[in-house]
Amino acid sequence: MTEELKKAAALKAAEEIRSGMMLGLGTGSTVYYLVQHLGDLAAAGLQIHATATSRATEDLARQNGIPLVDIAKVREIDLAIDGVDAIDPAYQAVKGGGGALFREKVIATRAKRVIWIMDERKLMPHLSHVPLPVETAPFGYHFTEKKIKDLGFIPELRTRDGEIFITDNGNYILDLAGNADMDYRIMAHKLKEITGILETGFFSPICEKIIVGTKNGVIVKTKER
Repeated sequence: MTEELKKAAALKAAEEIRSGMMLGLGTGSTVYYLVQHLGDLAAAGLQIHATATSRATEDLARQNGIPLVDIAKVREIDLAIDGVDAIDPAYQAVKGGGGALFREKVIATRAKRVIWIMDERKLMPHLSHVPLPVETAPFGYHFTEKKIKDLGFIPELRTRDGEIFITDNGNYILDLAGNADMDYRIMAHKLKEITGILETGFFSPICEKIIVGTKNGVIVKTKER
């Protein structure tokens, strides 16, 4: 059922795309359905180009015939579409479950429009219900961990298949468990002051709208300006 909800949200988001657009394509299981659908649309004549937030999305886009542009050659991004790990009623989000949070933030903050897509499980009353990922340099990361603990978090080094997870930037991910009283907006600023932390998975309310797949259909919520 969850996969069906993700797919429904992704297909709805594709309705926002027009020929001639430069897209920012996110990373993760919900975006997977979007990229597959865009491949079908491109084959049917939709003229688009894209820049991707991860090597995994780049590979998927190539497999689906979507022309890619290196971020260094992109002048502007018309629309960025990505998933979230959690989002609160103020449209603040936590991202980075796929390990691409730095590149996701680069693309999202440079896009004219941003849409987050998700299934209904990602709607949270408070972001502290999920861990906050941070991308950190491998060198001296134990010192970074200590500084993080001093802020009240419990950091866990992310692994995959028994090995340390390495981001596309060659860094580590620390998943930070906080407590119910934490304001991730405030904590993100404090975390960025720690030497060794490249970026956090806290995203301010930069999205234009969210598209949510639910058991009762797709819901589109537009953020009030």
